[in-house]
This record gives sequence, structure tokens and C-alpha cells, in this order.
Amino acid sequence: MGSREPALYVVHSPLVEIRDLSMKTVLLSRHTVQQRGIFVSVSAGNSDPSLRTVSNEAPWFLTVGASTHDRKLKVTVNLGNIEEFEGESAYHPKTSNSTFFTLYEAGKSESDRFGNLFCSPGTLTDPAIKGKIVVCRRSRSLPKVIQGKTVKDAGGVGMILINEQEDGVTKIAEAHVLPALEEVSNTDGMKILAYIKSTSNPVASITFHGTVIGDKNAPIVASFSSRGPNVASPGILKPDLIGPGVNVLAAWPTSVDNNKNTKSTFNVISGTSMACPHLSGIAALLKSAHPDWSPAAIKSATMTNADRFNFAKNPILDERLIPADIFAIGAGHVHPVRASDPGLIYDSPFADYVPYLCGLNYTNQEVGKLLQCNVNCLEVKSIPAEQLNYPSFSIKLGSTPQTYTRTVTNVGDAKSSYQVDVVSPKGVSVKVKPSKLNFSKLNQKLTYQVTFSNTTNSSKVEDVEGFLKWNSNRHSVRSPIAETLSAK
Repeated sequence: MGSREPALYVVHSPLVEIRDLSMKTVLLSRHTVQQRGIFVSVSAGNSDPSLRTVSNEAPWFLTVGASTHDRKLKVTVNLGNIEEFEGESAYHPKTSNSTFFTLYEAGKSESDRFGNLFCSPGTLTDPAIKGKIVVCRRSRSLPKVIQGKTVKDAGGVGMILINEQEDGVTKIAEAHVLPALEEVSNTDGMKILAYIKSTSNPVASITFHGTVIGDKNAPIVASFSSRGPNVASPGILKPDLIGPGVNVLAAWPTSVDNNKNTKSTFNVISGTSMACPHLSGIAALLKSAHPDWSPAAIKSATMTNADRFNFAKNPILDERLIPADIFAIGAGHVHPVRASDPGLIYDSPFADYVPYLCGLNYTNQEVGKLLQCNVNCLEVKSIPAEQLNYPSFSIKLGSTPQTYTRTVTNVGDAKSSYQVDVVSPKGVSVKVKPSKLNFSKLNQKLTYQVTFSNTTNSSKVEDVEGFLKWNSNRHSVRSPIAETLSAK
């Protein structure tokens, strides 16, 4: 028999909350598989856009946030005053009926406002709902399909669901039981409610446009995608990057419309646990193309070649339609083609995690339990988290300059030269030595040093960001920099 390529193993791990690197069994299992050369991608979490909510923060994971893609399951609502608003829905009838119906605002009566506002089961008892399109508020504690079923059971012919303010423009499609325009933005929802109050006969029609390709604002960071900075290990930037995780169409075990006579079962699901498998698949492709790459090398390739711009060539936006910060997107949005030819990689030998964990001041017992071996941190030359050979930088910077090193491995052109390009975070001086890396062969390793200095006189704590990039005539290898400036 001929020689065989190394076996390929990729693990996709759904969301599990990990906020202490030493005490979680699931963290141990993932670290163990990584030790055996198995790539592990994990979900960043589905908390909300608040800072410091990211989960799965360990450096041996690829931690993935969620974004939209350029496909929409487009639905529009047209009001009687000719205003039009857009949403999405996985419910799409075979024929789209644009008939106008009277609008009904759930919870308009103060006496029954709380339950009715969200169209909770059993709350819509007003006979006037029959034959109307009902406007409901989104509730995180109530499945949206249940809200739609409540409207249908009350005699409603359609539903408009208004998003919570913090969700911005994130619109999650679901397979409803009636025509529904789900999750119009809170801003648009307030305009719809204002129209209802402005006339004695408010009417609207819901129109289904099917699948529409070509959203130039994509990818947009999902509102539910958890954000950094990293609480458990502040010297490691998390999430690492983002991938498609909103309204993902995929196989499903059962028919969502209870069709017993079909073998074609699919569903549309959203979450960082949808983005994570995309990166697992990309990792599998990269491992197939580069069988000798370690999990750390694969992670490096996806991060240093990630996109920071959307299809319109503008900076990636968050759910508020403003440029997303580094704690939302990490290195950026995954770009599989560029990741297959990264030029340089940041590899982290498994042994590096011992001094890293000792540097976090865990006990010998805690580190030994995690690594499944005996460890004496007194005999280990500990390193701060910032010193780990990671493809990004996360620094808390006061008055004292900090210097760290990185080692890159040449996987591009055998003879190549890279020049550094630095965009320093506001109020930070970033000095790189040497400023040029000259390689003479493949797999050659070269080390550079970066010094960060606080140049501000501010007394307030501030998060700033920048990047450093190594450019050759064919490659651009980018490392994001997150800095938290503390008072001098």
C-alpha cells in the first residue's frame, strides 16, 4: 500500500460557559484533544453585545463570533401611509398575497399591557384581533414561533415582531405558522406604532420576496454574538474572529412544518454555534491542503488573513450599523481562500501552554489537572499571557512600556522578504524590531520584538485598537492589537 496522509480530526464544540481556565472538565477534554493534534473550534457565546461576555477564552481554542451573510429571506411590510419596512422570515408561502389588513397593537391597553405586549400564550383574548395583523414586541424568554402561534390562535392573519433596542438590525428568521415580518428594528417598530396611533384605520400588507442575494452591508456582527475582552485570560484577545452565524440554512432531523411525506428536512438557525461549524469546515479544508499544519498553524492562517471590510468595501459594522470594534470581531471575518496561502504562521508548540498557565498563577495541582501531567511551576519559566506566540495582541498598558516577542514560520515563498507596517492604537507607540524579515527557505522561523508605550496623559481607562502587518510582494499577514490604557 502507498503512504497515507495524516488522519484529519476536527472538533466543533457548541457553547459551554467557561470563565475559569483551570476548573472546567469540558476545558480539559478540549485541551486533551488539541494535544493530540485535533483542531478545536468553539462558540464565543450568545449573550448580547455587552463587553466581557465572551466564553471559551482559552488560547488553544479558535473562538468564533457570529455575523450575517449576503443572503436574506426578505419580507416587507407596507403601511397605509406608503412607508415600507424590511424584515426576514423562514415562512414563505407559495404565493405572496399583498392584501392590506387592519393593524392591531398588542398591549395597547394599560390594564393588560405586560402579557399582551409580547403576545404571550393566553393573553390575546380581544375578539377584535380576528382578521388583523398583530404587532408584538420581541421577548428573549419567549420563542418567536410561540408568539406567532398565539396570534394565529387568537384569529390574527399575520404578525409584525418588533426587535429589542439592543438587537439593532439583527433579524433572525424562523419557520412561523402564519405570515410574519419578524424582528423589524426597534427604530422601525416605533415608526409602525406611531402610524397606528396616527389614524383611525391603520392598515398594512406583508409581502414575501423569497431569497435575495447581494446584501452589500454583509457581514454584520450579530447582536447576540458575545464580546470581549477576555475575562479569564486578559492577555489573549477573544473572540478570535467571526463567521456566518445568522439565518443559516442546514439539514434538520424533522420537518419544521410537520410534513410527514417529505425526506427533505431543513431549518434556518442562528447562533455562534452556527458560525463555529463554518470554521470547523474551513479548518478541515486547510488541514487537507496542509497535512503538516498544527491546530495553532490553522488558527493563525484564518486569523491573519481575516477580512475587516464588508462587501461594500467599508469597515465591518455591528448591529448598530457603526464600525464593529476589535472585541466584536477579533481579527475579522474568516476568508478561506486567503487562509490557504497565509505566507507566515504563528505556531504554538503544545509545551508553550505550561509556562502560560503557570504565568496565570494557577496552582501546580490545577495546571497538572488541566494538562494531565505533573507540573511544578517553580521549575517552569513562566510567561505572561501576552508573551504566548499568538496571532494577536491584547495588552493592558500603564506608564511602563511592555515588550513581547513573536516567532513566525515561513510557509509562503522560500525566498521572501517581509516589511512591517504598523497602525498604532490611539495614544500608543508601537515599535517593532527588526522592521524587516528576510527568509531564505520554507519553514524557516524568525523572531521579532514589539514594544508598546503609553503616550497619553489621560487619567481615564480607555480601550483602543490597531494592528501590525508583515507585507511581502505576495502576502499580507495581519495581527490585531487591543490595548486597554490605564491611568499613568
